[in-house]
Amino acid sequence: MTKLIERSVENNIYTNTQGTKFTIIKYINTRNVRIKFLDKFGYEKDTRWDHVKNGSIKNPYFSFVFNVGYIGEGKYKSRINGEKNLFYSKWVNMLNGCYGDKTKNNTSYIGCTVCEEWHNFQVFAEWCEENYYEIDNESLELDKDILIKGNKIYSPNTCIFVPHNINSILNACDTKRGEYPIGVHYDSKIQKLKVQYMDQITNKRICVKTSFEINEEEEAFATYKTYKEKHIKEVAEIYKNKIPNILYRTLLEYKVEIND
Repeated sequence: MTKLIERSVENNIYTNTQGTKFTIIKYINTRNVRIKFLDKFGYEKDTRWDHVKNGSIKNPYFSFVFNVGYIGEGKYKSRINGEKNLFYSKWVNMLNGCYGDKTKNNTSYIGCTVCEEWHNFQVFAEWCEENYYEIDNESLELDKDILIKGNKIYSPNTCIFVPHNINSILNACDTKRGEYPIGVHYDSKIQKLKVQYMDQITNKRICVKTSFEINEEEEAFATYKTYKEKHIKEVAEIYKNKIPNILYRTLLEYKVEIND
């Protein structure tokens, strides 16, 4: 009887509840069936005949996160003791920024992509485990463009975890940008340009200087640039022994550009 079943089911194509196809490559008995998914990964596993029939066999390489990300094979799970894994949350958030709704609502994600190896959660989580650190209960954010300014690709070579306060200082507020360079505003009351700096850590707006004429916007920006770069260096010193050395050095060398 087993031989008859073997001949009738082997090499047939089936579809699981995820919508991915697989075939039976070896039928031994109802509790021992070897299957193979028909995608570029060719994942194989041993399962039971009733799981084949009801399609409950899961493919770890099924791209269910924004049609890009998949769990993969390995020790990292989406949940730990019932709670969502921190690295899983960051992975989903990264993919959402590049391929989901965040792209529509945040211009900073336009044109951004995730390297192919990080489509696999196992690879991303392993990198996180090696590079994540804790600092005074402050949340860390995955950043793609501090080490390489203007970078649009999330990858092991371009990303670093950054404390929220530092990331807030460096983020440009494009939605609040007017017709003048970053940091420069027109004060209609005095009919002059003024330089303002928003301290993201204290959430206070600092008026640096207010005496620029309309045609002095480049000089006004230069004042803003000097002030902000000085502030970034001061913050770098505060965090010096708490952050990776590569991040510390990047902050010391950070340059504010007129088109930031």
